[in-house]
Amino acid sequence: MRLSVIGCGHLGIPHAAAMAELGHEVIGVDVDQAKVDRLNTGSCPIYEAGLPELLARHTASGSLRFTTSIREAADFADLHFIGVGTPIDADGRSYDTAQVYGAIRQLAPHLNRPCTIVGKSTVTVGTTSQITALAQRLAPVGTSVDVVWNPEFLREGHAVQDTLRPDRIIAGVTTIEGEKAVRAVYAPILDAGVPLFVTDPPTAELAKGAANTFLGLKISYINAVADMCQAAGGDISQIVDILGIDPRIGSGGMRPGLGYGGGCLPKDIRAFTASARQLGADQAATLLRAAEKINESRTDVAMGFITQALADRPVQGTRATVWGAAFKPGTNDVRESPALSLAHALRQAGANVTVHDPQAVATAMRRSPEFDYTDDLAASVDGADLIVLATEWPEYQQADPQALVDRPATPLLVDCRTTLDPDPWRTAGWTVHQLGRPGK
Repeated sequence: MRLSVIGCGHLGIPHAAAMAELGHEVIGVDVDQAKVDRLNTGSCPIYEAGLPELLARHTASGSLRFTTSIREAADFADLHFIGVGTPIDADGRSYDTAQVYGAIRQLAPHLNRPCTIVGKSTVTVGTTSQITALAQRLAPVGTSVDVVWNPEFLREGHAVQDTLRPDRIIAGVTTIEGEKAVRAVYAPILDAGVPLFVTDPPTAELAKGAANTFLGLKISYINAVADMCQAAGGDISQIVDILGIDPRIGSGGMRPGLGYGGGCLPKDIRAFTASARQLGADQAATLLRAAEKINESRTDVAMGFITQALADRPVQGTRATVWGAAFKPGTNDVRESPALSLAHALRQAGANVTVHDPQAVATAMRRSPEFDYTDDLAASVDGADLIVLATEWPEYQQADPQALVDRPATPLLVDCRTTLDPDPWRTAGWTVHQLGRPGK
């Protein structure tokens, strides 16, 4: 099939490359000429495992190319994916869908033959019907334009894998033609046994928010229990294992620490909570807002924990190294990063902060230039009074505590992600504190 992917960011680039991998001819569209030029050389502006290789292979073969011309995409493709950003609105509670409507307003006037628009951006319930009316009003072919909502469930750091081997595909459709188009474009994935849920558009729109909000609830819940462990002297890691063995619960997503961040979960939970209020489901909104409040408190909880770990030493004047800038491992995305939030809190308390990250130094430096940065793990701890693990990169779990112990001024490690095995660190001479776990 000939496809376009409109919007080339954390969603659009992996999706375009993955569609080419499935055997389609793909044209990506973005307003940033510099980004388009870079993508056409096969160079990837974002970090995702496996994406640089996929992008380079398919741009070289000619099955994937990029342009700033939406007219070119309309002339080329019979199916158009919408993957533009929907950041949180100025009210802080709902999606800003201006880019979605803008993409439709630019694309539709050039649609001169029957085609399908497949929305992948995360939107508020009810958006599909409005987009459909707008596209059919502006398109020369009128009602021969079909609109399907096909929400993405990508985990940053796993975007290629989650596109090529998803655990499910959802298609909110209103016509048989729309369903047929989705089945055709995803045929290799469906043939591999991935389930397709064909729903109405409101169900598809709500499903994405419901999934991400449930993940947020699990994270906030286990962090609340971690706080109880901290107060009582319990061990949150053992509790996660105990809860996780229950098939009704499972341990996936229950990692205590600094909470969730990134470009999806925070905004999706805010918007889903706002939708609950708008729909009159006030008790649901109260529950969801409670999860938000727990997540919002994690930086303060971590600062209190760090203060305890420092004992009689003040935070002010402390040389602190923060391990992690990305909001999670596997990506260079620093949007709403709990690690950077904690770095800011340390700096506001008077600490001199150095930030290390295996992949996100450049993106973090653009967003928060006030910190010192390094991509050298060993050098990051030189002369430090305190090391704070804030993003659970495997590089930190695999670090050699014996090789590092003599480099800081004080070998004090506060693991705010409860991710390290503390025993080899303590054996090497480190003092280790972990959120929700008693010291030994």
